[in-house]
Amino acid sequence: MKLGRVTGRVVSSKKVFEFEGIKLMLVQPVDEHLVAYGEPLVAFDTIQSGIGELIYYETSKEAGRVLETLMNPCDAAIVGIVDNIHLEDKK
Repeated sequence: MKLGRVTGRVVSSKKVFEFEGIKLMLVQPVDEHLVAYGEPLVAFDTIQSGIGELIYYETSKEAGRVLETLMNPCDAAIVGIVDNIHLEDKK
C-alpha cells in the first residue's frame, strides 16, 4: 500500500459498466514525512474520502479487487483513510 493525499475530484460522464456509480479522486503520492513526490494519479474511491484527506491506496491488480467485478481495468483504488502516522526516532 502507498500513502497519498486527495487533491481533487475527477468527473467522468461515460465509464465502463464496472465503474458506474464509483467516485474518482485525484491523489498525490506522499512519503512517510508527507512530502509529495511523483505525478498525481486518478484512483477509485469506495470509502468516501474527501479532498485534503491523507489516504492509503493500492495499485495494479490488487486495486481491482475492491470492486464487485474482479475482472476490471482498475489501476488505482483508495482503500483507507489515515488517522495517524507514528515514526520511530532513530537517533
